[in-house]
Order: sequence, then structure tokens, then C-alpha cells
Amino acid sequence: MKKGKSPDYTAAMNPETAVVPKAQAGAPPAGGHRATERVREILSWYGSDNPGTRTSIARLLNHGTLAGTGKLVILPVDQGFEHGPARSFASNPAAYDPRFHFELAIEAGCNAYAAPLGFLEAGAGEFAGEIPLILKANNHDVLHDEKDPLSAVTGSVHEALRLGCCAIGFTIYPGSSNATKMYEQIQAIAEEAKKNGLAVVVWSYPRGSGISKAGETAIDVVAYAAHIAAQLGAHIIKVKLPTDHIEQDEARKAYEKNAIPIGTLAERVRHVVQGTFDGRRIVIFSGGAKKDNDEEILNEARAIRDGGGFGSIIGRNSFQRKKPEALKLLRNIIAIYSGTAR
Repeated sequence: MKKGKSPDYTAAMNPETAVVPKAQAGAPPAGGHRATERVREILSWYGSDNPGTRTSIARLLNHGTLAGTGKLVILPVDQGFEHGPARSFASNPAAYDPRFHFELAIEAGCNAYAAPLGFLEAGAGEFAGEIPLILKANNHDVLHDEKDPLSAVTGSVHEALRLGCCAIGFTIYPGSSNATKMYEQIQAIAEEAKKNGLAVVVWSYPRGSGISKAGETAIDVVAYAAHIAAQLGAHIIKVKLPTDHIEQDEARKAYEKNAIPIGTLAERVRHVVQGTFDGRRIVIFSGGAKKDNDEEILNEARAIRDGGGFGSIIGRNSFQRKKPEALKLLRNIIAIYSGTAR
């Protein structure tokens, strides 16, 4: 696969409005300008972190079409490990090649690209410096799909630094009987990552024998999972979009007594964000399984925006289609977050 024509990186985003000019779609801003007030505000939430880690967070916030806005669109491609190659890539065979994903993230104007060790190793040198990278440091396969999952640690802070990453990613499964082990694992790797100037991104996915299938996306459970990730020291938290189902009886009493609004998706997003230190942690939402209706995906992005969410981390709905279609979808999502599209 040949690399496509590099985007024009010459036009810097207006730091006063933090809104992307239409002519700039897909192109990261030129370097050398001061951080926007919004980025400075977000970085102030992480005052206990060293300058290296805060710089890594800033790299994510200051890259791509959304640079400076405080919003993020990240391309994650860990599905080959998690679900198998045919399920993940057969619908778009170009995606078997790791370089496809680097190119897609760069050309779409994403803030970052996240993947396991092997996929990053296959392109980190060729695309060095073109997009911030996140090493997914643990993974789970479905060859033995237990009710109480426990991911294997498959990457390290050392490998992330070697590959030039700005962050490590780590999945936890609140609700699994193995959750406490995962909490201890992320505590240790997050401590090492922060010591070495890396940001920490936590995938917090409720799953296990302790909760029902509907409970995996219940509003009380998703908000709880996001809060747990924040308490474990995550800088950026990835969760699924919540439904209005309430899983826990004791939680239902609190929701009803305090009349917590959860009727719309935007209200539920706002509640999840509120649960992460009153919005002082970056919360992004996953795209989930591939959807046939693009308008449904765009409506979810609108609800995330309207609810005060920080953006999307969208994999299968982008890379499981031909590149022109994937670029169109990602750029439409980015336009919603940038304010250039309703």
C-alpha cells in the first residue's frame, strides 16, 4: 500500500474561536501557536501531573482538525485481537494492512490512533510524527469468552515510549469477578506511565456475571464505570453510550429521589460526564458495532456534543468500510464537534 498524498498542514486554526475553518478540514494546524484557553483549562484539571504528561495530553488536544477545541475523535483498532481478523476486517480487506489505519486516521484529521503493540509496530516508523499514538496495553480474545473477563497485559510503558506514543490505553471490566485484579494492574501501569510523561486512557466497560446484559449499558452502571476509571487516575475515559435502563435497585432510589434527568441521550451523556469529577476529566464515547444507518451515528455524535461529552472513539463504524466512505463519516463527525455542522 502506498501512502496517500499528505494533507496540507499549513493553515493554523483560529485560536480565538477554536472553530475549524471549512477549508481546513482534515488538516492538523501548523505548530508554533499558543494553546487555546479551552486547552489550558483542560490541562489545569491535571495539576498533579508532571509537565511531560500534561504535554502528552496537550498533544492529543492540539492535533488534527479539532485541535484546540477541547474535543477528540480517536480511531481505535484493537478489534482484530478482541474479535478476530475476519469479523473485524473482511468487510473491508484493505483494513487487514495496519498501514490502512494510520492513513485513515491521518487523512481524516483524527486526534490520535490507538492500537495494540503489533499494529503500532507495523507503522510507527513509516508514519513517525504524523499522528499521536496510543498503545493499547492489554487485550482480550474471544477464543475463551468467559463470563468474567480478564484481559492479558500485552504492552508496556517501555514499548509505548519506544514507539513514540503519547499515551497508554487499558481496559477494565467493572462487574467482572476479576475487576479488582484489573484495578491493581492499571494502578501500577498508570503510575509508571505518568512517571515517564505519558497520558493514561482507560476503556471502562462494565461486563461480567455481576450484571445483566442490559446492565452493561445501563445509565447507573456506565456512570459508575466512568467514575471508577477517574478514581483510578485516568486522564481520558472511554465508555459506551448509556441507555435509560437502571440496573441497581439502590441506584434507582437515588435517581428517582433526586429526579436525575436521563430521558434523552444528551441528558445521559451529561450525567456520565458529571460523574467524572463534575466534568473535570475527559470522557469520550465508543461507537460500538457497525451500524447501517450513518444518520444514527451522527445523531449520537450530536447527543455527545449537546451533553457536554468530549468526543468519540470510533473504530468499526469507520474502518469497516472503504476509505472514501470512512473519511466522509469521520469528517462529518468531526464537523459536528467543531461546530461547522449541526
